[in-house]
Amino acid sequence: MSTNPTVPNGAEDEEFRVFVALHSAALQASAIPPVYWRSLHHKITSEGDEENGEEKKKDNPGDEIRCKVVVTRESGLQASEPTSVFLVDHAWTYRVDHARQQLEQIPGLLPRMAALMGLDFHGEVPDPDTVELVMERMWKYNQTYQLSQGSPEDKVPVWYVMDEFGSQVRHSDQPTCSMAPFFYVQGQLAYTVLWPLQDLHEGDEVTRDYTYGEPDPLVRQCRLLPWIPSDLEEVSSVTAEPPDSFFENIARENKEQLPVEIQPYTVPKDKVYKVYSEMSQVTNNLSHPRFQLIEDEDEADIIWRYNHIKDYSKLSVERPHVLLNQFPCESIITVKDCLAAVARRVKGSPGPDWLPQTFNLQTELPQFIKHYQGEDNHWICKPWNLARGLDTHITNNLDYIIRQRESTPKVVCKYLEDPVLFNREEVGMVKFDIRYMLMLRSVQPLRLYAYNVFWLRFANRPFSLDHFDDYQKHFTVMNYAEGVELKQVHYDEFIPMFEKQYPQHPWKEVEGELFKAFKELFEAATSRPAPYGICPYPSSRAIYAVDLMLKWSRGQNDSASIKVERAEERLQICPVMHSQAEKNHTDSFKSCAKHVLPSFNFLESSKEIHTVQVQIAR
Repeated sequence: MSTNPTVPNGAEDEEFRVFVALHSAALQASAIPPVYWRSLHHKITSEGDEENGEEKKKDNPGDEIRCKVVVTRESGLQASEPTSVFLVDHAWTYRVDHARQQLEQIPGLLPRMAALMGLDFHGEVPDPDTVELVMERMWKYNQTYQLSQGSPEDKVPVWYVMDEFGSQVRHSDQPTCSMAPFFYVQGQLAYTVLWPLQDLHEGDEVTRDYTYGEPDPLVRQCRLLPWIPSDLEEVSSVTAEPPDSFFENIARENKEQLPVEIQPYTVPKDKVYKVYSEMSQVTNNLSHPRFQLIEDEDEADIIWRYNHIKDYSKLSVERPHVLLNQFPCESIITVKDCLAAVARRVKGSPGPDWLPQTFNLQTELPQFIKHYQGEDNHWICKPWNLARGLDTHITNNLDYIIRQRESTPKVVCKYLEDPVLFNREEVGMVKFDIRYMLMLRSVQPLRLYAYNVFWLRFANRPFSLDHFDDYQKHFTVMNYAEGVELKQVHYDEFIPMFEKQYPQHPWKEVEGELFKAFKELFEAATSRPAPYGICPYPSSRAIYAVDLMLKWSRGQNDSASIKVERAEERLQICPVMHSQAEKNHTDSFKSCAKHVLPSFNFLESSKEIHTVQVQIAR
């Protein structure tokens, strides 16, 4: 079968040609056979919601799967017949952070979802208990897709529940049909497309593979746990640092060309550096007389890029003395799954004290499930390379976490159930996080500096271990949402307030523990050569933002002490100057740039840097 359908010539086929031009990539990605494309186009544009030729038959009343779908057409279905393709409507489409609100406010949605999921609810007024049950059970019915264009918010995965027909198509290891989401661009509508994988006779059941395309038998078993229980007796929950191939694959995906070895370059002390940058945070705030902004990158002494630098090899050969704002292979600390892997070098599995138990859902799903063991514990799922709390989920629902693997690649971390809270007089005891700015001056020897001005972010509602979809209770990033209060406290005002609330914990002691964690992380990240560690390149400098939270630790005498943990976006090291996630984070950076850029000496000692140095010996 060819990869593209034959498109006849003629004006009557112009609409179909446009349809194919717009959708061929999506159709091929969904593995919808080209033989069905013309009929699919006709049904979307002409027939809309149509009878599918199958019906639901009662099966195990009261169970979550209460029906099955069978073929009722006397002639059956022939896989080779171009019209053997069907559209399935979506009953509910949403993003997770809007699910509760929609169930509570959209008329008829809660009763429909409750009936579809086999829940005993017959009222019209939303019932909080039923809403909770639907939000728990919907992960057995949810499907997902992601838009490829738009803002970061637009690209957050969309979840949907198929209509009553589609939701009753059951799983089979030998499926008779396939189903895939399809977004019709011209109509801005999403459907699920169903087509047979084989000829079907009257009475044959329509089934699909819930883990279609999964080649690993163990991962397949894990992904089916929401529907088929399994104890995973032979699986260990121990996670170690990934093999070298893990980092080698990342280097290939990033397409970084490593630099050749160069010697450090000494520049006259009175030299004025020509700086090229595309970033307004730099161009609007760099006013120190030793730096001159220019528009021609080829003439620059310093290149401060927003986009990731790829060809270090060329730069090291042709322009070895041009200073760069990035290090080769720094993604091993700027991407969450790599950060967790590198941190295990500090103390082995499960990692250092400042790293919550973390699993990569793409490569460590069985280990996570074994560790979870059905306990009433709470976890936070985070995309590898997004920030601002986007597509981040907090839950103790194992089905919920397993299904997250089907959207964007994610890590899952133990949620901080006992964070150090801050008393906001007008609100109560809320979560907060801290952002430190670090400068990596060199890798060999390792020279790392911390800016002693830090930034604070606060939740807007009192903390409690419930309603995990309540963003203003469990998250602290408030500067991107409209109509949401952004609480700001300057660092030198925060310190006496913190010490008044926690007099047994002077801030200098807390900060000392934080710097110790920074030191351990960068020692681990530079302990191996590239691509397994950050590459030493004498012409690189980089500034990173470190977001972290504090957690209470109970010792044998049950006395409280503070330890550093990573939660939500915490201890997510992201290069402020060029991270996609930080592109719009201008307010705090402008303040930082005014102080940091003029005082960071790019060439020699740190004498002019008004920062606290993290002492690192190699």
